Amino acid sequence: MAYVIGVDLGTSGTKTVLFDETGKVIASHTIEYPMYQPQNGYAEQDPADWREAAFQTIHAVMQTSGVKPEDVRGIGLSGQMHGLVMLDEGGNVLRRSIIWCDQRTAAECDEITEKVGAKRLIEITANPALTGFTASKILWVRNHEPEIYAKCRHILLPKDYVRYCLTGEFATEVSDASGMQLLDIPKRQWSDEVLEKLGIDKSLLAKVYESPEVTGRLTADAAAKCGLNAGTIVVGGAGDNAAAAVGTGVVRDGRAFTTIGTSGVVFAHTSEITIDPKGRVHTFCCAVPGAWHVMGVTQGAGLSLKWFRDQFCDTEKATARLMGVDEYYLMDKAALASPIGANKLLYLPYLMGERTPHLDPNARGVFFGLSGMHTKRDMLRAVMEGVTYSLRDCVEVCREMGVNVSDMMACGGGGSSPVWRQMLADLYDCPVKTVDSKEGPALGVAILAMVGAGIYGSVPEACDAILRTANVQEPVAENVPEYEKYYQMYRKLYPALKAQFAELAAM
Repeated sequence: MAYVIGVDLGTSGTKTVLFDETGKVIASHTIEYPMYQPQNGYAEQDPADWREAAFQTIHAVMQTSGVKPEDVRGIGLSGQMHGLVMLDEGGNVLRRSIIWCDQRTAAECDEITEKVGAKRLIEITANPALTGFTASKILWVRNHEPEIYAKCRHILLPKDYVRYCLTGEFATEVSDASGMQLLDIPKRQWSDEVLEKLGIDKSLLAKVYESPEVTGRLTADAAAKCGLNAGTIVVGGAGDNAAAAVGTGVVRDGRAFTTIGTSGVVFAHTSEITIDPKGRVHTFCCAVPGAWHVMGVTQGAGLSLKWFRDQFCDTEKATARLMGVDEYYLMDKAALASPIGANKLLYLPYLMGERTPHLDPNARGVFFGLSGMHTKRDMLRAVMEGVTYSLRDCVEVCREMGVNVSDMMACGGGGSSPVWRQMLADLYDCPVKTVDSKEGPALGVAILAMVGAGIYGSVPEACDAILRTANVQEPVAENVPEYEKYYQMYRKLYPALKAQFAELAAM
Protein backbone atom coordinates (compact mmCIF):
# COMPACT_ATOMS: atom_id res chain seq x y z
CA MET A 1 0.00 0.00 0.00
CA ALA A 2 1.27 3.47 -0.90
CA TYR A 3 0.70 6.48 1.35
CA VAL A 4 0.76 10.27 0.90
CA ILE A 5 0.69 13.25 3.24
CA GLY A 6 -1.48 16.36 2.94
CA VAL A 7 -0.35 19.44 4.89
CA ASP A 8 -2.96 22.20 5.25
CA LEU A 9 -1.41 25.43 6.54
CA GLY A 10 -4.35 27.48 7.84
CA THR A 11 -4.61 30.80 9.67
CA SER A 12 -5.37 29.26 13.07
CA GLY A 13 -3.18 26.18 12.72
CA THR A 14 -1.60 23.55 10.49
CA LYS A 15 -3.37 20.22 10.01
CA THR A 16 -1.43 17.31 8.56
CA VAL A 17 -3.17 14.11 7.46
CA LEU A 18 -1.63 10.81 6.34
CA PHE A 19 -3.76 9.01 3.73
CA ASP A 20 -3.45 5.69 1.99
CA GLU A 21 -3.81 5.56 -1.80
CA THR A 22 -7.60 5.03 -1.52
CA GLY A 23 -7.99 8.32 0.39
CA LYS A 24 -8.56 6.66 3.76
CA VAL A 25 -7.33 8.70 6.75
CA ILE A 26 -4.55 6.84 8.59
CA ALA A 27 -3.48 9.56 11.04
CA SER A 28 -4.08 13.27 11.61
CA HIS A 29 -2.49 15.94 13.79
CA THR A 30 -3.03 19.69 14.23
CA ILE A 31 -0.89 22.39 15.83
CA GLU A 32 -2.21 25.91 16.42
CA TYR A 33 -0.26 29.19 16.45
CA PRO A 34 -0.97 32.88 17.10
CA MET A 35 -1.84 35.79 14.84
CA TYR A 36 -0.36 39.20 15.71
CA GLN A 37 -2.24 42.49 15.30
CA PRO A 38 0.25 45.27 16.15
CA GLN A 39 -2.20 47.93 14.95
CA ASN A 40 -5.88 48.14 14.05
CA GLY A 41 -6.33 46.52 10.62
CA TYR A 42 -2.96 44.73 10.74
CA ALA A 43 -2.63 40.92 10.67
CA GLU A 44 0.70 39.10 10.80
CA GLN A 45 2.09 35.65 11.56
CA ASP A 46 5.58 34.29 12.18
CA PRO A 47 6.72 31.95 9.36
CA ALA A 48 8.80 30.03 11.94
CA ASP A 49 5.49 28.93 13.51
CA TRP A 50 4.39 27.48 10.16
CA ARG A 51 7.71 25.71 9.66
CA GLU A 52 7.71 24.11 13.10
CA ALA A 53 4.03 23.17 12.87
CA ALA A 54 4.66 21.42 9.54
CA PHE A 55 7.70 19.51 10.82
CA GLN A 56 5.98 18.52 14.06
CA THR A 57 2.63 17.47 12.56
CA ILE A 58 4.30 15.38 9.84
CA HIS A 59 6.47 13.72 12.51
CA ALA A 60 3.38 13.12 14.68
CA VAL A 61 1.36 11.36 11.95
CA MET A 62 4.34 9.17 11.08
CA GLN A 63 4.88 8.28 14.75
CA THR A 64 1.26 7.42 15.49
CA SER A 65 0.54 5.57 12.23
CA GLY A 66 3.37 3.06 12.22
CA VAL A 67 3.65 3.53 8.45
CA LYS A 68 7.19 2.98 7.15
CA PRO A 69 8.89 6.10 5.75
CA GLU A 70 9.72 4.29 2.49
CA ASP A 71 6.00 3.69 1.87
CA VAL A 72 5.21 7.44 1.85
CA ARG A 73 5.29 8.38 -1.82
CA GLY A 74 4.80 12.13 -1.62
CA ILE A 75 3.68 15.28 0.17
CA GLY A 76 1.15 17.91 -0.94
CA LEU A 77 0.91 21.40 0.55
CA SER A 78 -2.20 23.56 0.92
CA GLY A 79 -2.23 26.94 2.56
CA GLN A 80 -3.80 30.28 3.35
CA MET A 81 -3.32 32.46 0.30
CA HIS A 82 -1.87 35.96 -0.26
CA GLY A 83 0.55 36.10 2.70
CA LEU A 84 3.92 37.81 2.10
CA VAL A 85 7.11 36.02 3.21
CA MET A 86 10.37 37.90 2.54
CA LEU A 87 13.75 36.18 2.77
CA ASP A 88 17.29 37.56 2.59
CA GLU A 89 20.16 36.13 0.55
CA GLY A 90 20.75 33.39 3.11
CA GLY A 91 17.09 32.32 3.16
CA ASN A 92 16.41 33.97 6.53
CA VAL A 93 13.00 35.54 7.22
CA LEU A 94 13.25 39.35 7.22
CA ARG A 95 9.96 40.21 8.96
CA ARG A 96 6.73 38.61 10.13
CA SER A 97 4.43 37.67 7.28
CA ILE A 98 1.66 40.13 6.40
CA ILE A 99 -1.25 37.71 5.89
CA TRP A 100 -4.43 37.60 3.81
CA CYS A 101 -6.78 39.49 6.16
CA ASP A 102 -4.45 42.46 6.71
CA GLN A 103 -6.04 45.74 5.57
CA ARG A 104 -3.17 48.25 5.68
CA THR A 105 -2.56 48.53 1.92
CA ALA A 106 -5.37 50.75 0.59
CA ALA A 107 -2.90 53.40 -0.63
CA GLU A 108 -0.79 50.74 -2.35
CA CYS A 109 -3.90 49.38 -4.12
CA ASP A 110 -4.47 52.88 -5.50
CA GLU A 111 -0.80 52.94 -6.56
CA ILE A 112 -1.18 49.60 -8.40
CA THR A 113 -4.36 50.75 -10.16
CA GLU A 114 -2.71 54.00 -11.23
CA LYS A 115 0.49 52.35 -12.52
CA VAL A 116 -1.09 49.38 -14.32
CA GLY A 117 -4.52 50.81 -15.16
CA ALA A 118 -7.78 49.43 -13.75
CA LYS A 119 -8.92 47.79 -17.01
CA ARG A 120 -5.49 46.38 -17.88
CA LEU A 121 -5.01 45.02 -14.35
CA ILE A 122 -8.21 42.98 -14.63
CA GLU A 123 -7.29 41.78 -18.13
CA ILE A 124 -3.94 40.39 -16.91
CA THR A 125 -4.52 39.40 -13.25
CA ALA A 126 -8.31 38.87 -13.56
CA ASN A 127 -8.95 40.99 -10.46
CA PRO A 128 -8.99 44.62 -9.34
CA ALA A 129 -6.32 45.71 -6.85
CA LEU A 130 -7.35 44.34 -3.46
CA THR A 131 -5.83 44.88 -0.01
CA GLY A 132 -5.80 41.13 0.64
CA PHE A 133 -3.55 40.31 -2.30
CA THR A 134 0.24 40.03 -2.10
CA ALA A 135 1.33 42.70 -4.59
CA SER A 136 0.03 45.57 -2.46
CA LYS A 137 1.81 44.08 0.59
CA ILE A 138 5.12 44.06 -1.33
CA LEU A 139 4.67 47.74 -2.20
CA TRP A 140 3.75 48.54 1.41
CA VAL A 141 7.04 47.09 2.66
CA ARG A 142 8.92 48.99 -0.06
CA ASN A 143 7.14 52.24 0.89
CA HIS A 144 7.31 51.89 4.68
CA GLU A 145 10.25 49.56 5.45
CA PRO A 146 12.76 50.30 2.67
CA GLU A 147 15.68 48.87 4.66
CA ILE A 148 13.92 45.47 4.79
CA TYR A 149 12.93 45.62 1.13
CA ALA A 150 16.55 46.37 0.17
CA LYS A 151 17.67 43.10 1.82
CA CYS A 152 14.92 41.00 0.20
CA ARG A 153 16.08 38.35 -2.29
CA HIS A 154 13.12 35.94 -2.26
CA ILE A 155 9.35 36.45 -2.00
CA LEU A 156 7.25 33.41 -1.10
CA LEU A 157 3.68 32.57 -0.12
CA PRO A 158 3.04 30.86 3.26
CA LYS A 159 2.88 27.25 2.05
CA ASP A 160 5.80 27.89 -0.32
CA TYR A 161 7.97 28.98 2.60
CA VAL A 162 7.20 25.60 4.19
CA ARG A 163 8.14 23.99 0.86
CA TYR A 164 11.48 25.83 0.98
CA CYS A 165 12.08 24.53 4.51
CA LEU A 166 11.30 20.98 3.36
CA THR A 167 13.17 20.95 0.04
CA GLY A 168 15.44 23.98 -0.19
CA GLU A 169 13.62 24.94 -3.43
CA PHE A 170 12.07 28.32 -4.23
CA ALA A 171 8.87 27.23 -5.95
CA THR A 172 5.17 28.03 -6.13
CA GLU A 173 2.23 26.79 -8.20
CA VAL A 174 -0.41 28.44 -10.31
CA SER A 175 -3.43 28.42 -7.97
CA ASP A 176 -1.70 30.15 -5.04
CA ALA A 177 0.36 32.42 -7.32
CA SER A 178 -2.94 33.62 -8.86
CA GLY A 179 -3.68 35.43 -5.58
CA MET A 180 -0.50 37.50 -5.67
CA GLN A 181 -1.81 39.85 -8.41
CA LEU A 182 1.48 39.39 -10.28
CA LEU A 183 0.51 36.37 -12.39
CA ASP A 184 -0.79 36.56 -15.96
CA ILE A 185 -3.86 34.41 -15.29
CA PRO A 186 -4.64 33.46 -18.95
CA LYS A 187 -0.97 32.55 -19.63
CA ARG A 188 -0.32 30.92 -16.20
CA GLN A 189 3.05 32.69 -15.81
CA TRP A 190 4.45 35.80 -14.12
CA SER A 191 3.37 38.99 -15.88
CA ASP A 192 6.42 40.92 -17.09
CA GLU A 193 4.16 43.90 -17.79
CA VAL A 194 2.76 44.13 -14.25
CA LEU A 195 6.17 43.53 -12.66
CA GLU A 196 7.79 46.20 -14.82
CA LYS A 197 5.06 48.79 -14.14
CA LEU A 198 5.26 48.12 -10.39
CA GLY A 199 9.07 48.03 -10.37
CA ILE A 200 9.29 44.55 -8.82
CA ASP A 201 12.32 42.45 -9.80
CA LYS A 202 11.16 39.15 -11.30
CA SER A 203 14.17 37.37 -9.79
CA LEU A 204 12.54 37.80 -6.35
CA LEU A 205 9.73 35.44 -7.35
CA ALA A 206 9.71 31.65 -7.23
CA LYS A 207 9.47 29.31 -10.21
CA VAL A 208 5.84 28.57 -11.12
CA TYR A 209 4.64 24.95 -11.47
CA GLU A 210 1.31 23.25 -12.12
CA SER A 211 -0.25 21.91 -8.92
CA PRO A 212 0.46 18.15 -9.34
CA GLU A 213 4.02 18.68 -10.59
CA VAL A 214 7.01 17.65 -8.50
CA THR A 215 8.64 20.83 -7.15
CA GLY A 216 11.40 19.30 -5.05
CA ARG A 217 12.45 16.51 -2.69
CA LEU A 218 12.93 16.37 1.08
CA THR A 219 16.40 17.33 2.21
CA ALA A 220 18.21 15.03 4.63
CA ASP A 221 17.79 17.57 7.45
CA ALA A 222 14.05 18.06 6.85
CA ALA A 223 13.50 14.33 6.45
CA ALA A 224 15.09 13.66 9.84
CA LYS A 225 12.81 16.23 11.49
CA CYS A 226 9.72 14.79 9.79
CA GLY A 227 10.46 11.10 10.28
CA LEU A 228 10.53 10.52 6.50
CA ASN A 229 13.10 9.46 3.94
CA ALA A 230 15.27 12.03 2.20
CA GLY A 231 14.24 12.38 -1.43
CA THR A 232 10.48 12.05 -0.78
CA ILE A 233 8.76 14.20 -3.42
CA VAL A 234 6.86 17.40 -2.66
CA VAL A 235 4.34 18.47 -5.31
CA GLY A 236 3.10 21.97 -6.07
CA GLY A 237 -0.06 21.67 -4.00
CA ALA A 238 -2.65 24.44 -4.04
CA GLY A 239 -4.15 27.45 -2.32
CA ASP A 240 -6.82 26.55 0.23
CA ASN A 241 -9.91 26.87 -1.96
CA ALA A 242 -8.30 25.23 -5.00
CA ALA A 243 -7.21 22.37 -2.71
CA ALA A 244 -10.74 22.08 -1.30
CA ALA A 245 -12.06 21.84 -4.86
CA VAL A 246 -9.91 18.78 -5.53
CA GLY A 247 -10.88 17.34 -2.14
CA THR A 248 -14.57 17.58 -3.09
CA GLY A 249 -14.20 16.49 -6.73
CA VAL A 250 -14.82 19.88 -8.35
CA VAL A 251 -12.41 19.13 -11.19
CA ARG A 252 -14.61 19.16 -14.31
CA ASP A 253 -16.80 21.67 -16.13
CA GLY A 254 -20.25 22.07 -14.60
CA ARG A 255 -18.98 21.23 -11.13
CA ALA A 256 -18.89 23.77 -8.32
CA PHE A 257 -18.88 23.95 -4.56
CA THR A 258 -20.39 26.25 -1.98
CA THR A 259 -18.56 26.73 1.31
CA ILE A 260 -20.39 28.25 4.26
CA GLY A 261 -17.70 29.04 6.79
CA THR A 262 -17.18 32.43 8.45
CA SER A 263 -17.35 33.81 4.93
CA GLY A 264 -19.09 32.05 2.04
CA VAL A 265 -17.54 30.96 -1.25
CA VAL A 266 -18.99 29.78 -4.53
CA PHE A 267 -16.24 28.11 -6.56
CA ALA A 268 -16.89 26.92 -10.14
CA HIS A 269 -14.48 24.94 -12.35
CA THR A 270 -14.02 25.96 -15.99
CA SER A 271 -11.73 24.69 -18.74
CA GLU A 272 -12.13 28.00 -20.59
CA ILE A 273 -10.63 31.20 -19.20
CA THR A 274 -13.35 33.74 -18.41
CA ILE A 275 -12.82 37.03 -16.59
CA ASP A 276 -15.48 39.37 -15.21
CA PRO A 277 -14.57 42.87 -16.49
CA LYS A 278 -16.33 44.36 -13.43
CA GLY A 279 -14.07 42.43 -11.04
CA ARG A 280 -17.00 41.08 -9.00
CA VAL A 281 -15.55 37.56 -8.80
CA HIS A 282 -12.00 36.17 -8.78
CA THR A 283 -10.73 34.16 -11.73
CA PHE A 284 -7.72 32.06 -10.71
CA CYS A 285 -5.80 29.16 -12.20
CA CYS A 286 -7.06 25.99 -10.54
CA ALA A 287 -5.21 22.88 -9.40
CA VAL A 288 -6.15 20.93 -12.56
CA PRO A 289 -3.49 21.72 -15.19
CA GLY A 290 -4.82 23.90 -18.01
CA ALA A 291 -8.04 24.85 -16.18
CA TRP A 292 -9.30 27.79 -14.11
CA HIS A 293 -11.89 28.55 -11.47
CA VAL A 294 -14.26 31.43 -10.87
CA MET A 295 -14.84 32.28 -7.22
CA GLY A 296 -17.39 34.58 -5.63
CA VAL A 297 -17.18 35.55 -1.97
CA THR A 298 -19.83 36.71 0.49
CA GLN A 299 -18.20 38.15 3.60
CA GLY A 300 -20.74 37.41 6.34
CA ALA A 301 -22.05 33.88 5.70
CA GLY A 302 -21.58 31.61 8.71
CA LEU A 303 -20.56 34.77 10.56
CA SER A 304 -24.18 35.98 10.31
CA LEU A 305 -25.56 32.82 11.90
CA LYS A 306 -22.86 32.82 14.59
CA TRP A 307 -23.65 36.47 15.35
CA PHE A 308 -27.37 35.64 15.68
CA ARG A 309 -26.58 32.62 17.86
CA ASP A 310 -24.32 34.59 20.19
CA GLN A 311 -26.74 37.50 20.56
CA PHE A 312 -30.15 35.79 20.70
CA CYS A 313 -29.86 32.02 21.22
CA ASP A 314 -28.81 31.50 24.85
CA THR A 315 -31.87 29.29 25.40
CA GLU A 316 -30.90 27.04 22.47
CA LYS A 317 -27.33 26.84 23.78
CA ALA A 318 -28.49 25.78 27.24
CA THR A 319 -31.00 23.26 25.86
CA ALA A 320 -28.39 21.80 23.52
CA ARG A 321 -26.03 21.25 26.47
CA LEU A 322 -28.74 19.41 28.40
CA MET A 323 -29.69 17.28 25.39
CA GLY A 324 -26.09 16.58 24.38
CA VAL A 325 -26.64 17.90 20.84
CA ASP A 326 -25.13 20.68 18.75
CA GLU A 327 -26.83 24.05 19.24
CA TYR A 328 -26.96 24.53 15.46
CA TYR A 329 -29.09 21.37 15.25
CA LEU A 330 -31.73 23.07 17.43
CA MET A 331 -31.41 26.27 15.41
CA ASP A 332 -32.09 24.25 12.23
CA LYS A 333 -35.26 22.86 13.84
CA ALA A 334 -36.37 26.37 14.82
CA ALA A 335 -35.79 27.71 11.30
CA LEU A 336 -37.98 24.94 9.87
CA ALA A 337 -40.87 26.21 12.02
CA SER A 338 -40.92 29.38 9.89
CA PRO A 339 -42.11 29.23 6.24
CA ILE A 340 -40.13 30.08 3.11
CA GLY A 341 -39.67 33.85 3.10
CA ALA A 342 -39.75 33.91 6.94
CA ASN A 343 -43.22 35.53 6.91
CA LYS A 344 -42.05 38.29 4.55
CA LEU A 345 -38.84 39.08 6.46
CA LEU A 346 -35.57 39.52 4.57
CA TYR A 347 -32.01 39.83 5.85
CA LEU A 348 -29.00 41.40 4.12
CA PRO A 349 -25.87 39.59 5.43
CA TYR A 350 -23.47 42.52 5.07
CA LEU A 351 -22.05 42.52 8.60
CA MET A 352 -18.51 42.95 7.23
CA GLY A 353 -19.28 44.85 4.03
CA GLU A 354 -19.67 42.77 0.89
CA ARG A 355 -17.49 41.38 -1.91
CA THR A 356 -19.55 39.62 -4.59
CA PRO A 357 -21.30 41.19 -6.37
CA HIS A 358 -21.20 44.66 -4.78
CA LEU A 359 -17.54 45.24 -3.78
CA ASP A 360 -18.74 47.63 -1.08
CA PRO A 361 -16.94 47.84 2.29
CA ASN A 362 -19.64 50.26 3.53
CA ALA A 363 -22.54 47.82 3.15
CA ARG A 364 -24.09 46.72 6.47
CA GLY A 365 -26.55 44.13 7.72
CA VAL A 366 -30.28 44.83 7.46
CA PHE A 367 -33.53 43.16 8.54
CA PHE A 368 -36.17 44.32 6.04
CA GLY A 369 -39.89 43.90 6.63
CA LEU A 370 -39.71 43.44 10.39
CA SER A 371 -43.12 43.67 12.08
CA GLY A 372 -44.78 42.92 15.40
CA MET A 373 -45.80 39.43 14.23
CA HIS A 374 -42.25 38.21 13.70
CA THR A 375 -40.66 35.74 16.10
CA LYS A 376 -37.07 34.77 16.80
CA ARG A 377 -37.44 31.74 14.54
CA ASP A 378 -38.55 34.03 11.65
CA MET A 379 -35.42 36.12 12.18
CA LEU A 380 -33.29 32.97 12.34
CA ARG A 381 -34.72 31.65 9.07
CA ALA A 382 -34.33 35.08 7.46
CA VAL A 383 -30.62 35.06 8.38
CA MET A 384 -30.10 31.64 6.77
CA GLU A 385 -32.09 32.63 3.70
CA GLY A 386 -30.29 35.98 3.38
CA VAL A 387 -26.91 34.23 3.32
CA THR A 388 -28.26 31.86 0.68
CA TYR A 389 -29.52 34.77 -1.45
CA SER A 390 -26.05 36.31 -1.25
CA LEU A 391 -24.49 33.02 -2.40
CA ARG A 392 -27.06 32.89 -5.24
CA ASP A 393 -25.73 36.33 -6.27
CA CYS A 394 -22.31 34.67 -6.71
CA VAL A 395 -23.84 31.87 -8.81
CA GLU A 396 -25.64 34.42 -10.99
CA VAL A 397 -22.36 36.21 -11.79
CA CYS A 398 -20.81 32.86 -12.79
CA ARG A 399 -23.77 32.09 -15.04
CA GLU A 400 -23.64 35.59 -16.54
CA MET A 401 -19.99 34.85 -17.46
CA GLY A 402 -21.00 31.63 -19.23
CA VAL A 403 -19.65 29.33 -16.50
CA ASN A 404 -21.80 26.21 -16.16
CA VAL A 405 -22.96 25.63 -12.58
CA SER A 406 -25.15 22.52 -12.54
CA ASP A 407 -23.40 20.07 -10.17
CA MET A 408 -22.97 21.66 -6.73
CA MET A 409 -21.11 20.32 -3.69
CA ALA A 410 -21.58 21.81 -0.20
CA CYS A 411 -18.83 22.03 2.41
CA GLY A 412 -17.78 24.05 5.44
CA GLY A 413 -19.71 24.16 8.71
CA GLY A 414 -22.90 25.42 7.08
CA GLY A 415 -22.69 22.70 4.44
CA SER A 416 -23.27 20.11 7.18
CA SER A 417 -26.76 21.55 7.79
CA PRO A 418 -29.44 19.73 5.75
CA VAL A 419 -31.70 22.79 6.13
CA TRP A 420 -29.10 25.10 4.61
CA ARG A 421 -28.29 22.57 1.85
CA GLN A 422 -31.99 22.41 0.94
CA MET A 423 -32.13 26.21 0.73
CA LEU A 424 -29.11 26.12 -1.59
CA ALA A 425 -30.68 23.41 -3.79
CA ASP A 426 -33.97 25.30 -4.05
CA LEU A 427 -32.33 28.67 -4.79
CA TYR A 428 -29.73 27.30 -7.22
CA ASP A 429 -32.37 24.96 -8.74
CA CYS A 430 -29.87 22.11 -8.91
CA PRO A 431 -28.90 19.16 -6.68
CA VAL A 432 -26.55 19.96 -3.78
CA LYS A 433 -24.27 17.15 -2.62
CA THR A 434 -21.68 16.38 0.04
CA VAL A 435 -18.76 13.95 -0.12
CA ASP A 436 -18.08 11.34 2.53
CA SER A 437 -14.62 12.76 3.36
CA LYS A 438 -14.43 15.83 5.61
CA GLU A 439 -10.71 16.47 5.01
CA GLY A 440 -11.16 19.00 2.17
CA PRO A 441 -7.88 20.82 1.46
CA ALA A 442 -5.63 18.18 3.08
CA LEU A 443 -7.21 15.44 0.96
CA GLY A 444 -7.08 17.69 -2.11
CA VAL A 445 -3.32 18.17 -1.93
CA ALA A 446 -2.81 14.50 -1.00
CA ILE A 447 -4.61 13.65 -4.26
CA LEU A 448 -2.24 16.03 -6.07
CA ALA A 449 0.68 14.18 -4.45
CA MET A 450 -0.76 10.85 -5.66
CA VAL A 451 -0.82 12.21 -9.22
CA GLY A 452 2.72 13.60 -8.89
CA ALA A 453 3.91 10.21 -7.60
CA GLY A 454 2.29 8.39 -10.52
CA ILE A 455 -0.28 6.49 -8.42
CA TYR A 456 -2.98 8.04 -10.65
CA GLY A 457 -2.65 9.47 -14.14
CA SER A 458 -4.60 12.69 -13.66
CA VAL A 459 -6.44 14.74 -11.05
CA PRO A 460 -9.95 13.87 -12.37
CA GLU A 461 -9.00 10.16 -12.52
CA ALA A 462 -7.82 10.25 -8.91
CA CYS A 463 -10.98 12.05 -7.73
CA ASP A 464 -13.19 9.50 -9.53
CA ALA A 465 -11.37 6.67 -7.76
CA ILE A 466 -11.27 8.20 -4.26
CA LEU A 467 -14.32 10.40 -3.65
CA ARG A 468 -17.82 9.19 -2.84
CA THR A 469 -21.06 11.17 -2.55
CA ALA A 470 -22.54 11.10 0.96
CA ASN A 471 -25.77 13.15 0.72
CA VAL A 472 -27.81 14.63 -2.12
CA GLN A 473 -30.38 17.38 -1.63
CA GLU A 474 -32.61 17.69 -4.71
CA PRO A 475 -34.48 20.96 -5.30
CA VAL A 476 -38.13 20.79 -4.25
CA ALA A 477 -40.14 21.83 -7.32
CA GLU A 478 -42.75 23.91 -5.47
CA ASN A 479 -40.08 25.69 -3.39
CA VAL A 480 -38.13 27.01 -6.38
CA PRO A 481 -40.64 29.67 -7.57
CA GLU A 482 -41.48 30.62 -3.97
CA TYR A 483 -37.82 31.35 -3.16
CA GLU A 484 -37.43 33.15 -6.50
CA LYS A 485 -40.03 35.77 -5.46
CA TYR A 486 -38.11 36.61 -2.31
CA TYR A 487 -34.72 36.49 -4.05
CA GLN A 488 -35.88 39.06 -6.62
CA MET A 489 -37.04 41.32 -3.77
CA TYR A 490 -33.68 40.80 -2.01
CA ARG A 491 -31.82 41.92 -5.16
CA LYS A 492 -33.66 45.25 -5.10
CA LEU A 493 -32.65 46.16 -1.55
CA TYR A 494 -28.90 46.82 -1.92
CA PRO A 495 -29.29 49.32 -4.83
CA ALA A 496 -31.98 51.12 -2.83
CA LEU A 497 -29.67 51.44 0.21
CA LYS A 498 -26.25 51.89 -1.40
CA ALA A 499 -26.10 55.68 -1.00
CA GLN A 500 -27.34 55.47 2.59
CA PHE A 501 -24.66 52.87 3.45
CA ALA A 502 -21.99 55.33 2.27
CA GLU A 503 -23.66 58.19 4.15
CA LEU A 504 -23.77 56.16 7.36
CA ALA A 505 -20.10 55.22 7.01
CA ALA A 506 -19.17 58.89 6.69
CA MET A 507 -21.00 59.97 9.84
